[in-house]
Amino acid sequence: SSCAQCFAMSQFHHSVTSGKYEVQVVPALSDNYMYMLIDKASRTAAVVDPVEPEKLVQHAQEQGVTITVVLTTHNHWDHAGGNNKLKGILPDVHIYGGVGDNAEGVQTELSDQQQLPFGSLKITTLYTPCHTPGHVCFFVDPEDGTPPSVFTGDTLFVGGCGNFNAGTPQMMTEAFLKLGSLPPDTLVWVGHEYTAANFQYCAFVEPSNALVVDKASWVQQQRSQGNATVPSLLAEELETNPFMRAAQAVPSVMAHTGAQEPWQAMKFVREEKSSGSWKSK
Repeated sequence: SSCAQCFAMSQFHHSVTSGKYEVQVVPALSDNYMYMLIDKASRTAAVVDPVEPEKLVQHAQEQGVTITVVLTTHNHWDHAGGNNKLKGILPDVHIYGGVGDNAEGVQTELSDQQQLPFGSLKITTLYTPCHTPGHVCFFVDPEDGTPPSVFTGDTLFVGGCGNFNAGTPQMMTEAFLKLGSLPPDTLVWVGHEYTAANFQYCAFVEPSNALVVDKASWVQQQRSQGNATVPSLLAEELETNPFMRAAQAVPSVMAHTGAQEPWQAMKFVREEKSSGSWKSK
């Protein structure tokens, strides 16, 4: 059974299989993730939320790649706070962010479904305002039959959701429906390692969801070894994430919230999780 168990656990390990690109995770601060998206053909890199730019510059040198693009998901200091510093080190980089977000150092603000050519790849902006006024996610499809990737900042977490600092439950519902409509094999790269705490709440909302139970134990195992829980898979978010399942009006989550509409369910799970009261139930 130990081998059956290791197979069950390995189902949550995902990686880029494309010959066109790779994604490298570079931890920052206490629980942030920066990412380096490498276009293999040109050996150029786009970096996502480079809050500790020196780490990324060194990493790029070690990999023999040139950082040309910065992708800023949102204006909070722990995501955008390294932009000007990176520009100081590498004056030729171009810094992108979301329209109306006014993030540090951003030269070009992108709106929904804007396409950005990057080496042999196309990066598509998904406009997901709510956590901040102009939060964006970045979708990369290699168009070679292998899984695409999405960088979700502080909108979608593994098993969780960002706070609604600048928007309404309806806006976050729309953001999650937009993300939820991407191909199910999309690899999900999030802004923070919040997964262990998130899965405690997932299990509270849906105690009989077998995939939640299995993934929660995988998450504990990963974190106990100091490993990251990214990337997740969009298919897993659709099956385990209570915020995604609220947006999708999944009956078990609707029943838990007592809500009629998806946005009401989204409001309920956000308020309940934030309150922490569920921990003593």
